[in-house]
Amino acid sequence: MTTLLKIFAAFLFICASPPSSAADTSAVNSGVGFLQITGALVFILLVMFGSAWLLKRIGPVAAGNKLPLKIIGGINVGTRERVLVVEIDEQWMILGVTANNISNLGNIPKRDLPPTTQSPAAGAFQDWLKRTMDKRNNAPNEIK
Repeated sequence: MTTLLKIFAAFLFICASPPSSAADTSAVNSGVGFLQITGALVFILLVMFGSAWLLKRIGPVAAGNKLPLKIIGGINVGTRERVLVVEIDEQWMILGVTANNISNLGNIPKRDLPPTTQSPAAGAFQDWLKRTMDKRNNAPNEIK
């Protein structure tokens, strides 16, 4: 990383140095102008990426105030409406979420989740996909 910074500093020094010929200062060398513009653009991009990296490392100031919140599940009841079950501490809250607001529909004590089972359609699709992939993998490779 330090080698990259040294190279960049040398590049900026070359770009910012005045032309060596002091006899004709009114003429602008297009190569030096292009290097100055490119150097400035690279510097600005490095500052932006460095700032983004630093903010990502530090995080927002309010990141220390995290609540023990966990979304248990939810279901869509419309195009922009959902019913969510959210776990907070030892309690489940049932929330109605719309595009404009969030409403508390009720509270229940924390329960054990039932084991998840696959629907018959999902199992049938998994079996079909596995058979198809096995056929494709076991088929001889023919060039037509």
